[in-house]
Amino acid sequence: MKLDEFKNVALIVAHPDDETLWAGGIILSKPKWNVFVLSLCRASDQDRAPKFAQALNALGAKGTMGDLDDSPLQQPLNEEDIQEVIIDLLPVRQYDLVITHHPRGEYTRHLRHEEIGKAVIKLWSKGNITSHQLWCFAYEDGGREYYPKAVETGTFVFPLDKGIWERKYKLIRETYGFDKNSWEAHTTPTTESFWQFVNPEDAMQWLSSLPES
Repeated sequence: MKLDEFKNVALIVAHPDDETLWAGGIILSKPKWNVFVLSLCRASDQDRAPKFAQALNALGAKGTMGDLDDSPLQQPLNEEDIQEVIIDLLPVRQYDLVITHHPRGEYTRHLRHEEIGKAVIKLWSKGNITSHQLWCFAYEDGGREYYPKAVETGTFVFPLDKGIWERKYKLIRETYGFDKNSWEAHTTPTTESFWQFVNPEDAMQWLSSLPES
């Protein structure tokens, strides 16, 4: 399927703001997509949860939140528990496109990003989620050498129009309230990149080939 042929899109992320940082530009660029954003953490966060709702409104998307543990200690979660929460919170299980985290994350490092990327790929492989395509975010930070940036060799690389990037940056600064000197404001990518898979077997093979974190 071509990008403009996608209708129903699920974006499955760890935190409110991940949807904007890593894929906000393409969502804003494709207003005909019906996008459902699932943020698996922070549903009980009285600051971040309402901001997530405002961001979805600005993105023209719908969504909901889960409340997986997101404490600073970042203890590993049970993989089956993550998968169960995803299935419970998605309104439907069939999509044209599913987008999620890279199983090694977008920067060095956040365990929840990594766990959720793996969980989504495995749900797709088992048929618990069906989709014509699955995309994983393609960003890297050189082992904390610089702010995360798009992988230039990603399957889909989207340089954002200035106006689209400005709308995305406004969400980070004004909706989510991050200071101009914050990590988030400095990071907000001007180019978005994704790894594309058209069948679960290829995604699982890729997952198995990735080096350990």
